[in-house]
Amino acid sequence: MTRIGRRPHPRRCRALAPRRLPLLLRLPLRLTLRLCLCAALLVAPGTTTATATVTANTAEPPPPAWSAASVGARQLITAEAPGARSTTGTLSWWDRRPDGGWARRGRAPARFGAGGLVEGHRRKQGTATTPTGLYALPFGFGLRPAPPGTSIRYRRVTADSWWCQDPASAAYNRWVAPLPRDCAPGRAERLASYRTQYAHALVVAFNYDRPVRGRGAGIFLHVNGRGATAGCVSVPADTMARLLAWVDPRARPHIAIGTPTGPTAIPRP
Repeated sequence: MTRIGRRPHPRRCRALAPRRLPLLLRLPLRLTLRLCLCAALLVAPGTTTATATVTANTAEPPPPAWSAASVGARQLITAEAPGARSTTGTLSWWDRRPDGGWARRGRAPARFGAGGLVEGHRRKQGTATTPTGLYALPFGFGLRPAPPGTSIRYRRVTADSWWCQDPASAAYNRWVAPLPRDCAPGRAERLASYRTQYAHALVVAFNYDRPVRGRGAGIFLHVNGRGATAGCVSVPADTMARLLAWVDPRARPHIAIGTPTGPTAIPRP
């Protein structure tokens, strides 16, 4: 942690002021103004050094209140775990009512990463943690045909379908077909190899629009496997099919992942 510069004690500042004032009055006006400005910066509450500011910006958290309304969402999926170390929880899906409230359309048990949950901006690849936050749902995919009524863009998985997770690749955190040369096979997921989990799925746009290398790739909402996931959110097969049929791209659907309280908390619709 970067050490933040110590501010002068306010009492000491007040004690020094009377002795400094005559000197300031004798100085040229321009120099006096500069000295006053420097003094104000030293004692202003909340002022930190430039180094501290840069350090804070490297892990800037999301807005204090994740608001589906702020991104224009009229459909919301909430995936909530009891705590940050939990691997199971509840998934609900909601429609926004004309009065601005939310109406729950369904609920199902959910599974999370074997490493629990972590704030999305602090996540590291390979930790099997599920990133918390509010994310768009760009498209669906699967080995099986799209369920009847599906309106979101849906891609069928083939033998050449991969998800690149190689931080050194230009295709990092992207669907690719076939696998590009700069994406190592050992650092990519061959989607057809997960016949149960990827029978039906939705892409969660974590680290998607402007990928940060090493933060993580391939976070999906998919069908349950044998247990906890490698970082995705999973639900029973019938729930996944219902969700694909329910999601409407015109409603700007999003998923909010988190816990009831703490830094990983999600809002109550």
